[in-house]
Amino acid sequence: MTKFIGIIPARYASTRFPGKPLAILKGKPVIQRVYEQVCKVIDDVYVATDDTRIFNKVEEFGGKAVLTSPNHRSGTDRIEEALQHIGGDWEVVLNVQGDEPFIQPSQIETLCACFEEPQTEIATLGKPFTSMEAVENPNSPKIVVDNKGFAMYFSRSVIPFIRGIDKTEWISHYPFLKHLGIYAYRTEVLRQVTQLTPSSLELAESLEQLRWLQNGFRIKVGITDIETIGIDTPEDLRKAEEFLVD
Repeated sequence: MTKFIGIIPARYASTRFPGKPLAILKGKPVIQRVYEQVCKVIDDVYVATDDTRIFNKVEEFGGKAVLTSPNHRSGTDRIEEALQHIGGDWEVVLNVQGDEPFIQPSQIETLCACFEEPQTEIATLGKPFTSMEAVENPNSPKIVVDNKGFAMYFSRSVIPFIRGIDKTEWISHYPFLKHLGIYAYRTEVLRQVTQLTPSSLELAESLEQLRWLQNGFRIKVGITDIETIGIDTPEDLRKAEEFLVD
């Protein structure tokens, strides 16, 4: 059986919402709600943070945490350092962002199931779009997959272009797929991708996963019908209160 570990990167500094992981969402810090959701599926879960306030809060609610460098460029780099501190012989590392308190167990299970395919090096999730307006939003990256469910490309542009059809009708002619930024990596692949320099496609689209694709890594895309609700601003937190059902 594949050995999974969950690592949740969480940093205190945020331009739009400083201290976000410690913000209270219906009586619990956001980071605790994320942690508890991941623990419903994964037995070993850690928070990787650069801030002692987050570290102490995780230990306070009974979770496990690792202090990491404040200089990481991405959550991927942070979880790789955390894995070095934790040790062990894990086969797959699950990366759930610290601002995703609504991630569902079924989504985590879908992500883990991607590794039943031996060719899977990295896994992520996609969700079918339901409106053309959403497809055209550049803040919602699109995924094109091959017939085996592996990513061919990620883009902020509308891909693919549908020739000969009015744009308002495109969504009824092709299953456009929204990318959800939840990942899992085989441990040796995680070590390799954190050594890569930013690629030309990544710099063009500002999408980290294009660095991995451009360097030849296989990314399996699991499909979910559940929308994730990330918290980026204090206003998002207020809206999240309406969705949360304990």
